[in-house]
Amino acid sequence: MEYGAIDLHKRHSWVRVVTREGTVVVERRIDTTREQFAAVFGGRPRLRVLLESGTESEWVAQTLEGCGHEVIVASPTYALMYGHRDPHIKTDRRDVVALAEACRLGIYRRAHRVSAEQGERRRQLKVRDQLIRQRTALINLLRAELRREGIRLRACSADVVVRHYAQLGVPVALRQMLEPLLTMLRTVQTEIVTCTDALEAVAATDPIVRRLRTAPGVGVITGLTFRAVIDDAERFADARSVAAYLGLVPREDSSGTRQRKGGITKRGPTNLRVLLIQASWVIWRQRKGGGALYAWVHSLATRRGKRVAVVALARRLSRILYAMWRDETDYRVPSLTPATTT
Repeated sequence: MEYGAIDLHKRHSWVRVVTREGTVVVERRIDTTREQFAAVFGGRPRLRVLLESGTESEWVAQTLEGCGHEVIVASPTYALMYGHRDPHIKTDRRDVVALAEACRLGIYRRAHRVSAEQGERRRQLKVRDQLIRQRTALINLLRAELRREGIRLRACSADVVVRHYAQLGVPVALRQMLEPLLTMLRTVQTEIVTCTDALEAVAATDPIVRRLRTAPGVGVITGLTFRAVIDDAERFADARSVAAYLGLVPREDSSGTRQRKGGITKRGPTNLRVLLIQASWVIWRQRKGGGALYAWVHSLATRRGKRVAVVALARRLSRILYAMWRDETDYRVPSLTPATTT
């Protein structure tokens, strides 16, 4: 069998194919297009091709699989994969040489390739998130311009800002100046409602999301995001692995008798980590709805402070959601141990 590697970039990529003994068969720089990859790899005997996980990796992998090859999408954080590269001299050509050797010798760590269904869901959620960011920016600009004229738009939820603005006595000249901003705000709000309705329809038909939503603080967006980010519960060994993947575990620098722990690592998908922390704040405020989790987080807060307790609850909530998915059970009031931050 021959072994291939691709150092993938947005415009141009390096490709390399070697034999089992390491003899170079192909090495060239090509445009990053489906046509160029098909031209290089199409018609060749089946080979194993290694490329790093990234924005472009999935469509490239599908193109190569369409040519009949085995594709390894590898985690770029696995340092041993680059053992054949001089750490003091980095070029794209040297990278592809190192990747080809890693492919030939089997020195790589596979990255998870998200399913097509959840890949589409991730895109839907990203579009909605970007629309919400845009709405926030527009509202902040609107408030700032009104304040310059001594007019204050009272605090309210984002979806009623336009209605409250219409009730203000804004001078005609300023109103005309701000009208394009209001037009954009109305348009963005309409698109957010459309996106949210579509996601709610998906959540209603997904049994996993319906199960996740039985947990306190977990709504449609949090449930869908957890489902899309985790994608396959079986790829995690246990609930602790999920919390670590989401960056909700403490940093640690321990050696010998010394033990040092810091804040959470904040590694992994930021959007889901933020949503879980927001869900934890919801539980913090809901005595009846939070149940045992409410009591647990408030007990911890008396010793460690509110913010630390809420982050610890987000970590615990991530483990609970994973267990619910893995065991195919709805949420039930857990038997919690005395409050700790582990």
